[in-house]
Amino acid sequence: MNKRFLVLTGITLAAVAARLIPHSPNFSPIAAQALFAGASFASKRAALLVPLMALVLSDLVLGFYPLAPVVYGSFALIACLGLWLRHRQSVALIGSAALASAVLFFVLTNFGVWALGGWYPRTWAGLAACFAAAVPFFRNTLTSDLIYSALLFGILALAQKRWPALADTVPTAA
Repeated sequence: MNKRFLVLTGITLAAVAARLIPHSPNFSPIAAQALFAGASFASKRAALLVPLMALVLSDLVLGFYPLAPVVYGSFALIACLGLWLRHRQSVALIGSAALASAVLFFVLTNFGVWALGGWYPRTWAGLAACFAAAVPFFRNTLTSDLIYSALLFGILALAQKRWPALADTVPTAA
């Protein structure tokens, strides 16, 4: 195990801990952590598994829920977005990817609530009502994704400046 992997794992564990402290609904570091993992871990396997394991660890404490497969799937897709981001990192692209992560999570999880939850009729009107009811939560999702993405990517950038041995070891595209 190299030093970079250990630092990335430490940052991930800190994100898990942040999910466990009381926070506003949908204000969580997990989506940003998935994006960060996809963009930062050299191994694609680690980039996908680490955020899912972080989610499992925190859900062991917080409890599991019926829509967990949809939530886990959305975070896996966000990690894939991070894989795309790994060779394109800039403030603008990280911010855009964080925005896309929030939208992806909003669309997938609320569609899951409508399709699987039984709270809304399975009609177009029910789908619209489900999405409308979720809009107030989107602000927290978007805000947390932007803030935590800035923190996670920023912490790594500062650490790499301080300790050059942590420099990016993500393989470059051939």
